[in-house]
Amino acid sequence: MKLGVVILAAGLGKRMRSRLPKVLHPLAGKPLLAHVLEAAETIDPTRIVVVHGHAGDQVRAALEGHSCTWVEQAEQRGTAHAVMQAMPALADLDRVLVLYGDVPLISPATLERLIAAADDSPLALLTAELPDPTGYGRILRDAEGRIERIVEERDADEQQRRIRESNMGFLVADRARLDDWLSRIDDDNAQGEYYLTDVTALAATDGVDVASARPDSLSEVSGVNDRVQLAALERAWQRQQAERLMRAGVTLRDPARFDLRGRLTAASDCTIDVNVVIEGEVEIAEGVHIGPNCVLRDCTIGANTEILANCVIEGARVGADAHIGPFARLRPGSELADATHVGNFVETKNTRLGAGSKANHLTYLGDATIGAGVNIGAGTITCNYDGATKSRTEIGDRAFIGSNSALVAPVSIGEGATIGAGSVITRAAPAEQLTLSRARQHSVNGWQRPQKQPKP
Repeated sequence: MKLGVVILAAGLGKRMRSRLPKVLHPLAGKPLLAHVLEAAETIDPTRIVVVHGHAGDQVRAALEGHSCTWVEQAEQRGTAHAVMQAMPALADLDRVLVLYGDVPLISPATLERLIAAADDSPLALLTAELPDPTGYGRILRDAEGRIERIVEERDADEQQRRIRESNMGFLVADRARLDDWLSRIDDDNAQGEYYLTDVTALAATDGVDVASARPDSLSEVSGVNDRVQLAALERAWQRQQAERLMRAGVTLRDPARFDLRGRLTAASDCTIDVNVVIEGEVEIAEGVHIGPNCVLRDCTIGANTEILANCVIEGARVGADAHIGPFARLRPGSELADATHVGNFVETKNTRLGAGSKANHLTYLGDATIGAGVNIGAGTITCNYDGATKSRTEIGDRAFIGSNSALVAPVSIGEGATIGAGSVITRAAPAEQLTLSRARQHSVNGWQRPQKQPKP
């Protein structure tokens, strides 16, 4: 059975009050439409067709990593009209599943349940009992419980509006039958549009026993029409991810103050404090502790490493038993071996720090290779950029770099070398020796500090 998926993503999204197309507004760090595409890809359809309209070039560019066929709905004439635009691209398939680009939390499990419901019928709908069905089309059933049709709220009478079973918009249909039903829909309604919901009444008229399925949760079928609804779904998604992590053995100090905007792989017995933001691909090993207000992006953290408050770690690899922060920044290309220490207001970039090495205070280490057991004193800078090119600093094992030193790259510091505090090192420093460069200290007798003149 060849399945095609149609994702309707042509709406203007006026209530978002934004220049950005609605389906590109981010949820958990990626566009709404990306969530729907990923759910569709998970069920392995033969083809995915996305119907775009407003700012189509922008939408296609944002989702270029996904394999799908794009078709345009140049004129916005309703949901059935949108599906009509996609049908030629599905002519060789057996079934059609219709999804929505602004309903991002639909799960593959629910989609599979809906598809299974269509095994015994040429049409299956996803419905739900809503505490407040305002705004949704109502499911009308006959005395024996068979679905007869869907009535949109604006076209419903008072009795029909009291019905709580609502149409969630998702459907699976036999492609040939859907083609026929779409051709028979008219726009004789309050909006003058072609409603996809009219397919249900046509199917019932044709004697079809319309099947139905239910989602696991209402958040799966909640759409985004404004920023309030977007924020509500963001929290729902974050709550789901927090629960998944906690059930896998991760301690979240406050699940309501945790933000996952990418993918986190976490071993057991990790602890994540409040206001931590995870972006991109992040992996943390067993026993990692992450303090409050940290941002981790595209990085890996080794076992039993402690990251103190207010650190930013991006594109870095940190070994086991390391100690990071507070207020440390590890930039892309940073590689910290086991048992390293990077302390407060230390920044690293494209730098390798060997096992047991420490830079505990107020230091910048850029484009450097630092051996094992090295101590970097407070205020040390690797001067890696001359305004045109970047050069590397090489520091051997067991070197000791005194505080307030400037290492002007390209330069090398030998194994076991000591650099005196306050030195500017421009040439190679030999192993096992003290190297320093300081102006001679002297005092000026009789010198007086300039005094401010009193105001008249």
